[in-house]
Amino acid sequence: MKTTLSTLLLTGLFLAGILIPESVVSQNNGVNRVDIVTYDFFYGIMAKSPNNCRGRSFYTRVAFLRAIRDYPDFARSGSLDDSKRELAAFFAHVTHETGHFCYVEEINGRSKNYCDRSNSEYPCAPNKGYYGRGPIQISWNYNYGAAGRSLGSDLLGNPDIVASDPMISFKTALWFWMENVHSVVGQGFGATIRAINGDLECNGRNADQVNSRVGYYTEYCKQFGVQTGPNLRC
Repeated sequence: MKTTLSTLLLTGLFLAGILIPESVVSQNNGVNRVDIVTYDFFYGIMAKSPNNCRGRSFYTRVAFLRAIRDYPDFARSGSLDDSKRELAAFFAHVTHETGHFCYVEEINGRSKNYCDRSNSEYPCAPNKGYYGRGPIQISWNYNYGAAGRSLGSDLLGNPDIVASDPMISFKTALWFWMENVHSVVGQGFGATIRAINGDLECNGRNADQVNSRVGYYTEYCKQFGVQTGPNLRC
């Protein structure tokens, strides 16, 4: 087979993670998410975090793009604008939870107890902490357990891997999103806040946190060139 210079160049870009092809499943709209979550968009978020943040060397666009290949329906429902709104919502929450990709672990998380001992399906392992880790800051033993079962990884026994493996970290966030948030995206951004942290923030419990999330969402919708849609708050 004849190998051309262009073939070699494309192969090199693929191996470097610059070109990551998107799979298209017939049930979704086939939007190319790679074209929406550009290098400038992703690292534009990170640019607003302090230079000494651990997350700056942990979170990468390549890891995100590789992780979403396991979630072909993520941000692919409805129209192109709907896909852009879902991506804007996802990254708005990620920005809020991680401080612009600064934090990999919850601040003072090790001092907090996120073990629900009444959950017998996903019992807490001895001396393990299930505090917030990763882009969505997944927490509680039942979330680590269910996410681990889906990913084929023992997150109950080794929750720290969410803060040490960028691919698994993004996959836990995407798992949580698809399980708890994706189905309500069409109801407005406020519904996504309620799905993620409604007990602590919605119905006037913490208006500042809600406003922070809404601000990021509005900004990212503007960058993607779409309207925010109704029902921004919860």
